[in-house]
Amino acid sequence: MKLSFATLVLGTLLLTSFFIQPTIAASAFCDSKCNFRCSKAGRKDRCLKYCGICCADCNCVPSGTFGNKDECPCYRDKKNSKGGPKCP
Repeated sequence: MKLSFATLVLGTLLLTSFFIQPTIAASAFCDSKCNFRCSKAGRKDRCLKYCGICCADCNCVPSGTFGNKDECPCYRDKKNSKGGPKCP
């Protein structure tokens, strides 16, 4: 019984590691891009939050600290609940 439980736990951990690795890689990409994008923002915590959400959905962040949204149409076209731009 203990051997089968240990095997199940080990197998679950092994399978989980295959799914976590791409997420970590995407997160590192978004973190670095959003840190630069939000470096001059007045409300950096809010900028980083929404930039991270948009980057995760769109897999891109426009260059620079402001503007250039035409480089990433998905990022540009995301809207908040009030119809304004969601992504910084």
